[in-house]
Amino acid sequence: MLVGVDEELLPIGQFARLGRLSVKQLRHYDELGLLRPAYVDEGTGYRYYRASQARAALSIALLRSLDVPLPVVGEVLSGPPEEAAGVLAGVRDALEAELARRRRTLAALERVMAGGLPAAPVRLVREPSRRVAVVRERAAGPEDIGRATSAAVARVLAGAVAGEGPVRLVGLFPVDLGEVVEVSVALVLEEGWRAGAGVEAGVLPGGVFACATHVGPYDQMSLTAHAVLAWCAERRHVVRGAVREVYVSDPAVTAPEELVTQLMVCVEEESW
Repeated sequence: MLVGVDEELLPIGQFARLGRLSVKQLRHYDELGLLRPAYVDEGTGYRYYRASQARAALSIALLRSLDVPLPVVGEVLSGPPEEAAGVLAGVRDALEAELARRRRTLAALERVMAGGLPAAPVRLVREPSRRVAVVRERAAGPEDIGRATSAAVARVLAGAVAGEGPVRLVGLFPVDLGEVVEVSVALVLEEGWRAGAGVEAGVLPGGVFACATHVGPYDQMSLTAHAVLAWCAERRHVVRGAVREVYVSDPAVTAPEELVTQLMVCVEEESW
C-alpha cells in the first residue's frame, strides 16, 4: 500500500527497529498522542508507520536518553524549532538542581566515610523564652529547604525594624520531613529590634534542649541532627517541637566549612 509520495507503510515491528524504539514504547507514545501511527487497521488494530516518521521516533529516543520528560518531548516535537531551546531550559535547570543535590549528598557521604557515623558531643542547656519576629516559607520537599530558608531569612530581615543589637536568627524545621516542609526563620527581638510590616511577632518558647555544635556547610546539618536525635533516643528523651538551628556565623563572610551553628531540640518545655 502506498501513502503520500509512494511511501510504504511499515508494520509496527519493522518501524520499531528503524526508530530504535520498542513496540511497547510505540504503543505508549500512540496512547499519549506523542507519535501517532500513519494508519491503524480497523479490523485488526494493527499499527502502521511511514519511514519519514523515523526521525521523530529517533528524536524521542534521544530526548528521553537526556532525561527529558515526555510532556516536554511533546512540546519540542510539536513546536517551532526555534523555541526548542526555551522549552528545554526548564529541564536543564532541573538537572542542574539535581546535580547540585547529588554533590551535597556526596559531600555528606564522604564526611561520614572519613569520620564515621555522626556522634557530635551533645549537652543539655536551658533556654529562656524569647520575643521574635517570624517568617514562614513552604519548601517543596527536603531538597528545597535551602531555598526556602534563604527566602525566609531575606524576608524577616527586610520586614524587621533594626535595632542596636546583633542579628540573631533561628531556623525552625519539622523533625519529620514530608513532601511539603514548612520552614520558619525567627529573628530575636533584642536591643531595639522590633517586628515590622510583613512579619509576625511572637514568642519562641524556652525549655530544656539537647544541643550540639555543627561546624560546616548548612547542607550537612542533617548529620549533626542525626547525632542529637540518636542521643535523645538512647536516653528516652521525647523530642518536642521543631528542630532549631541557631546561626552563630555570618555566611556572607564565613567559608562554608567554617560555619558554626547550634542545633537544638526541646526535650522539656518551660512550665509557666
